[in-house]
Amino acid sequence: MNSEGYIRNTWYVCARSQDISQALTPCVILEEKIVLFRRSDGTVAALEDACPHRKLPLSKGSLQGDTVVCGYHGLTFDGGGRCVAAPTQEGAIPRRAQVRSYPIEERYGFAWIWMGAPELAAATPLIDIPEYDNPAWGRTECGALDIACHYLWITDNLLDPSHVAWVHLGSFAGAGTDNVALEITEEEERVIVWRWIRDRPAPPYYAPFLAFDGPCDRKQHYECRLPSIAINKSIYTPAGTGGSDEGLPATAFVNYSYNFMTPVDADHSLYFWFQHRNQRPDDAEMSASMFAGATMAFNEDKDVLEDVHAGMKYARSPYINLGIDAAAMRFRKKVECQIAAELG
Repeated sequence: MNSEGYIRNTWYVCARSQDISQALTPCVILEEKIVLFRRSDGTVAALEDACPHRKLPLSKGSLQGDTVVCGYHGLTFDGGGRCVAAPTQEGAIPRRAQVRSYPIEERYGFAWIWMGAPELAAATPLIDIPEYDNPAWGRTECGALDIACHYLWITDNLLDPSHVAWVHLGSFAGAGTDNVALEITEEEERVIVWRWIRDRPAPPYYAPFLAFDGPCDRKQHYECRLPSIAINKSIYTPAGTGGSDEGLPATAFVNYSYNFMTPVDADHSLYFWFQHRNQRPDDAEMSASMFAGATMAFNEDKDVLEDVHAGMKYARSPYINLGIDAAAMRFRKKVECQIAAELG
């Protein structure tokens, strides 16, 4: 199962905005060590976390105003990576004393980093979240999780609506999630696996949030977009009114789970998310309940995926694929083709 390399000419979430302050914050993205900090004007800077002298991590130094001072010999760098002071040889800053800086954008409560050719960043938009600024829609806080597995195991999981029947018994599971047939839709940069499950009770996670009683028609829409963005859309309507995303009744509950996977290295990933719903935008208790339930469920995924990663990495016998893996295999092929295209 090919999982080598990364798509680089794209945006990845590197942190929640709330976790970046006027302090040096190290992270690793696509096997590259980076230091983040917030400038005095509120913008975020991202630099290679290595002084060009002897490669001491700049995150081991200090932040003085909007500059980073190396903790070894005081070489000082601005937020663009340019050396602005060399205390051991004043007036003679080494010509090659500079560090790589990375384009950064902040939106949707996250800081996004561009890991590829910097000249391509400005022409590449971030994902569009259509209703993000719509006051009629509510959303949860942003979540973050470290998972000790390759990021494509997470995208595999997020293209598999059936796993909820076994992994998420107390939250997303429900009648029909184990055996109702799945449909696959494939487009240039995304794969969608979906199904409508008709006339069944709502699962435990969603039941308290519905504005109607009795059985429901439920849509599971699991989508992955390059490089590693997953959008899970759930629709709940009174039984007999589902079957289409259009013309939904006023009581229909629609929830999007936006999931952003960022590779750290071949064995670790960062997982960020938030949820966005079409009802009760100002209901803080509902937002907190949804966030807590999702966090619990994603930690259930974490436990499974870390064991899957270890099992596959150190496998002593061949593995098999099931029919439910078809969408994940198609998405992996898109990733592989994009990596190959970047490498030329």
